[in-house]
Amino acid sequence: MSREPDALARIRDVVGERGWIDDPAEAEPHLVEWRGLWHGRARAIVRPASTDEVARVVRICAEAGIPIVPQAGNTSLCGGSVPDEDGRAVVLSVSRLNRVRDVDALDYTMTVEAGCVLADVQRTAAEADRLFPLSLAAEGSCEIGGNLSTNAGGVHVLRYGSARDLVLGLEVVLPDGRVWDGLRRLRKDNTGYALREIFLGAEGTLGVITAAVLKLFPRPRSRWVALAAVRDVPAALELLARARAATGDAVSSFELIPRIALDYVLAHIPGTSDPLAQRHDVYVLVELDATDESDRGLGERGEAWLEGGVAAGLVLDAAVAESEAQIEALWKLRESISEAQKGEGASIKHDVAVPVSRVPEFLAEATRRVEAEWPGLRVVAFGHLGDGSIHFNLSVPKGGDDRAFLAHWDQFARVVHDVVVSMDGSIAAEHGIGRLKRDDLAHYKSATEIDLMRTIKRALDPKGIMNPGRVL
Repeated sequence: MSREPDALARIRDVVGERGWIDDPAEAEPHLVEWRGLWHGRARAIVRPASTDEVARVVRICAEAGIPIVPQAGNTSLCGGSVPDEDGRAVVLSVSRLNRVRDVDALDYTMTVEAGCVLADVQRTAAEADRLFPLSLAAEGSCEIGGNLSTNAGGVHVLRYGSARDLVLGLEVVLPDGRVWDGLRRLRKDNTGYALREIFLGAEGTLGVITAAVLKLFPRPRSRWVALAAVRDVPAALELLARARAATGDAVSSFELIPRIALDYVLAHIPGTSDPLAQRHDVYVLVELDATDESDRGLGERGEAWLEGGVAAGLVLDAAVAESEAQIEALWKLRESISEAQKGEGASIKHDVAVPVSRVPEFLAEATRRVEAEWPGLRVVAFGHLGDGSIHFNLSVPKGGDDRAFLAHWDQFARVVHDVVVSMDGSIAAEHGIGRLKRDDLAHYKSATEIDLMRTIKRALDPKGIMNPGRVL
């Protein structure tokens, strides 16, 4: 501990005045989890401006035994990107590492630094007439380093995969300050272990991702979007299978929206309106895209799919977007659900996944069990039906006490996760483990899996300074 003041002075020299934050007001946004569940303290917030500066900071911390909390956009929902309350750690923000190092349209790759905002990555790809398909509600503020560290999912996993599927290479500062340069653009490389996979989804516990080679795709020239009211969740699942077959697998998103979620959005999000004249219990938001210039063929396939769904009694009504503005309006209904929930009081959230075919069974069983635990609570289950990832959220009963409800978070988590695991699912579909689900991970993972994870952690971070207490 006696070496820490000197170490902090050396770190300050490395990052300079622009890279050093110890003013409480300026540091505050880096210390609070997005939902306010955790509020930590730190010796300082450091913002290196290059990979070399990151490496030098990490090396100093390793020598002095100072814990490091890597942080990107700090939009994590599991407490993985904010420090503990003891104030021992240094928060290492990558926000100044925000250069696009290279765009190769012929190679369909882009090399970016970890602090690039996701929306800017998408925009840069579009300027090169390419698509970077990772898309989520926080894309205007989340940073790519955090997306990769948590293996973010989003609305296009069905067609393009999650974050780890969109990466060819990484640059990582290891816990001892060494830099692993794995920024390769190869599609095929069988020279031993795929080291990048170790760091993708590791939540900063094994090193600091400083740059990545991302996969790009042909930019869609046409989109077809519809909001369809469906008979029930099993009908939605049947419609998904039909859509993939009838459109040549042009489905890029297939989102499940219950009526309660739509009601929340209409009540709390300005500028929204119900696209359909009558109320229905279950909806799906469907997006098709194609890379050809004309949307006629895509639209015809979409309309034929809808008509087939109506004829089969699966679709009750639908609204098809006729313009880009209408597309954005329909997507706003889906993307505003989490924000709208705040207007209904406290909510307990579960980010889970089960095999796609078991989503209806999961929703029915998990709903039955949580309602038995707390009569009157409101289940708000929505999300990515196309890949089996569901946000199974619980709103406090109307007029209920927020604090008393939130005090039962662990109780509800165990109930929901028991159902998930019984169906061969995952307790963390796209938000990670962080601090929130650390104990649940230990409970549900096999002893062999936990031992393998701990072996990797000890090998790469023997001093345990990288994001301690997160994941493991």
